[in-house]
Amino acid sequence: MIQGSKNAALPLIAASLLTEEPVRLENIPDIRDVRVMADMVGRLGAEINWDRDGHVIAIRAKALTSSAPDPDLTKKLRGSILLSGALLGRLRQVTLPHPGGDAIGARPLQTHFRALEALGAQISAGESITIDGMSLHGGDVTLEEPSVTATENTILAAVLAPGKTVLRLAAYEPHVQELVAFLQKMGGEIRWRENLQIEINGSRRLGGAQHRINPDELEISSFATLAAATRSDVTLEGIDPQYLDAVFLQLGKMGVAYERNGSSLRITPPRAAYQSFRVQSGLYPKLGSDHLPPFAVLATQAEGTSLIHDWLYEKRLNYIPELQKMGANCRILDPHRAVITGPTPLTGCEILSLDIRSGMTLVIAGLAAQGRTTIAGVGHLERGYERLEERLLAIGADIKRVNE
Repeated sequence: MIQGSKNAALPLIAASLLTEEPVRLENIPDIRDVRVMADMVGRLGAEINWDRDGHVIAIRAKALTSSAPDPDLTKKLRGSILLSGALLGRLRQVTLPHPGGDAIGARPLQTHFRALEALGAQISAGESITIDGMSLHGGDVTLEEPSVTATENTILAAVLAPGKTVLRLAAYEPHVQELVAFLQKMGGEIRWRENLQIEINGSRRLGGAQHRINPDELEISSFATLAAATRSDVTLEGIDPQYLDAVFLQLGKMGVAYERNGSSLRITPPRAAYQSFRVQSGLYPKLGSDHLPPFAVLATQAEGTSLIHDWLYEKRLNYIPELQKMGANCRILDPHRAVITGPTPLTGCEILSLDIRSGMTLVIAGLAAQGRTTIAGVGHLERGYERLEERLLAIGADIKRVNE
């Protein structure tokens, strides 16, 4: 069964701060990043009730006691920046340190700052970030790039700001759409316009809401690639195909055998050799940056030379040297492009995970390899995948945790 989307859960938890009324989020993944986000919201004064077995979290931010998220927690999570928009909307002020997250390259906050300044916020950024929103108002905002978190942060700040906000060059990723849908349930006046524009008429208050989080499209993509790379017969239950066009296209291009039936996706052993490919990350509905790393493992088993181009993050390709250790014929051309020639057998060895997606990529490689693979740094996996070891054991994987 596919877990709920991590990338949707984080902004929705932040959005719960915008109302005094109860919020109920269903299909919440029990992963480290969500725990950190929930803990941060709780320390700001919100009441948190989390049924981890039922994957439901109830939040009521009736009386917030602080506008300064816990510094130690903020540094653990890039998504903590979303609290700046939510607290700005609710309390008109916020102080927080620079957020943490995966070491996949530079992710500057200038896009966030300029968007919030266009809404009347005054920002002072040094060792920490202080934002004064006492003059917050609707505004005309054009993002320098269609940043997902900057889009979400701007929406969170603008939904309670008086006046009309028009947000141009907004990101359209599934979790952005989900945030908009959730805020609409809360009474927010938000609508999509043509050409990646969002129009927001600021509300005086928002109410409570109940929402079921969509399945994680990144987990679907990862598990589908895992099944294909290991030439297994695996059925993924609980998918939502409406956000998976690019995933299905990529699987089809490579010759991966799959069957779709409602909310299930079955990957079957290949009928012919996998085919090499050229793929570039892009804005939704194209494959995003987080989708690409697992496909690199599948490329090692495909005929011909594949090109992977991640234009967004200059350190995203840090899994390539680890695949080289396993015998993959691959090399980095520049900080954003790598080529992989196959098919080549992979051999187990000691390798290192440096972020969530590279961690999953190396798990896939280890399961596809001959011999024993030992992966260090697997704590990253707990940030994005719930009970991964247990779930892989259930479908026949030979995997166990030895430390960490």
